[in-house]
Amino acid sequence: MFPTRLLRSSTVNASEIAHFSRLSAEWWNERGEFSFLHKMNPVRMQFIREKLIETAYDEQPEEAVDAKKVRILEGLDVLDVGCGGGLLSESLARLGAWTTGIDASESNVAIAQHHASLDSRVNSNLTYKHAPAESLLSQSKRYDVVCSMEVLEHVDNPVMFLKTCAELLKPSGHLFLSTISRTPLSYFLTIFMAEKVFREVADGTHTYSKYIKPSELLEFFQSYRSQLPSSVNGDGAQGQSRPWITRLYNGEPTRKEAEVRGMIYNPLSASWILAPRGAWGAAECNYLFWVRKPILDDIL
Repeated sequence: MFPTRLLRSSTVNASEIAHFSRLSAEWWNERGEFSFLHKMNPVRMQFIREKLIETAYDEQPEEAVDAKKVRILEGLDVLDVGCGGGLLSESLARLGAWTTGIDASESNVAIAQHHASLDSRVNSNLTYKHAPAESLLSQSKRYDVVCSMEVLEHVDNPVMFLKTCAELLKPSGHLFLSTISRTPLSYFLTIFMAEKVFREVADGTHTYSKYIKPSELLEFFQSYRSQLPSSVNGDGAQGQSRPWITRLYNGEPTRKEAEVRGMIYNPLSASWILAPRGAWGAAECNYLFWVRKPILDDIL
């Protein structure tokens, strides 16, 4: 299961927040500290769009879904947890999503707000809040999509963080994550090479022991059940959903419940590639993860 060295009651790590706050001015410098994230952002958006279009095909008549529809996110309520300077948030908003970006770093939020103010295309449907994810649980607002990209490997108490993201979703909502697997290859590439040798990333940005393997995420959602309102049962008792992932086939979930896709950096083209489904070894370093919250009908 997940690394258990840190079991605090909050997901926020003060030293991690301080680290990224010091770097906040670099967020929109495409050749600076966050250059890898700028190059990664189109791949993240590609994965999000592909999964939303795929699920739309599953649920609607084929002729009702336009596979080339750019604005598949239009009108959806989307939460970007750990939004940083707003790279993903702005992309989501430009495709029509009602986007809320939250971050535990006040300076990150200030940079994100300033940059968004320069683009009239996102003025009406993009807002930012300086807040940890768990602070939103007491509010009634829930989201069609929750994204948290390159955040999981920086939080304390990953179990609490995942539960928080899960419960901020509406029934049948989509959770998108991207993070780094805990493997010798990931240590070599993201810490030894990126931080120590080439210094493309600030030293101390990553902590190897906090990396999460895809199999650990799958295991978590195989056992995780959402708490449902008592009104859903009708008998006053609070029910539970089915497990978010009901079964695995050769270690892989069904495509309607969850999916793992590797992201591979090509140094020759200085770009990221979204690996095909099931590509051997593709998720040994950076990877994307999608899982869907069960609908209200799936009650035990």
